[in-house]
Amino acid sequence: MNSILEVRGVTKRFGGLVAVSDVSFSLAEGEILGLIGPNGAGKTTLFNIVNGVYKADQGTITFSGRDITGHSPDKVVHLGVARTHQIVKPLNDLTLLDNVTVGACFGREYLDLKAARAAAAEVLQQVGLGNRAHMMARSLTIAGKKRLEVARALAAQPKLLLLDEVLAGLNPTEIALMIELVRKIRDSGVSVFMIEHLMQAIMSLSDRIVVLNLGRKLAEGRPDEVVHNPDVVEAYLGFPDIVDKLTRTD
Repeated sequence: MNSILEVRGVTKRFGGLVAVSDVSFSLAEGEILGLIGPNGAGKTTLFNIVNGVYKADQGTITFSGRDITGHSPDKVVHLGVARTHQIVKPLNDLTLLDNVTVGACFGREYLDLKAARAAAAEVLQQVGLGNRAHMMARSLTIAGKKRLEVARALAAQPKLLLLDEVLAGLNPTEIALMIELVRKIRDSGVSVFMIEHLMQAIMSLSDRIVVLNLGRKLAEGRPDEVVHNPDVVEAYLGFPDIVDKLTRTD
């Protein structure tokens, strides 16, 4: 299977702090790749490097065979990489339709306003918010705002979608619905790279997992391989039943 994303030897420093250190991995087309690790492991920093918010001090990022190292976020999204954020920040004084239209206008194809609104309406249907298109964004619950965040990213027509803790703050029913949505997004042809702390969810969703700890790649492999890796278990000390937590299906 062809790789859509190649990260090679990426390092990012903030003063004397090395937030990401010599990290390498690849993501295949049509794959859901999970990114896990303790708090402060460097996960969101790595996302910010991939989508151009931060410039790597060392290493390269290749997307669809093109070197995008150091590209600005607007150039990265135009090439086909969109993302959500851990803390959702909808445009509260705009409708859901207008929020998502913004994503379509500044996405891969730079749609004009009419085409962008049509694309936004279609994406709102896709994420289950079609009947709320003309509601104000401020009226949504956290689950609704998470879906709106996903919709705005999808409206950019990405080939690769980065999801940063899209399940955080949701109840079990909402988590199940969001998991179903992520699978549908992948089935539609969009590759997915996602950070998540809900271990059972990320293990069931992901084809493969990358584990970070203290900015370094600790492990990489199938979920069943990762959960039995002694280095991963050690990184999660404080959770002695980690393997049971990650492999239980009830």
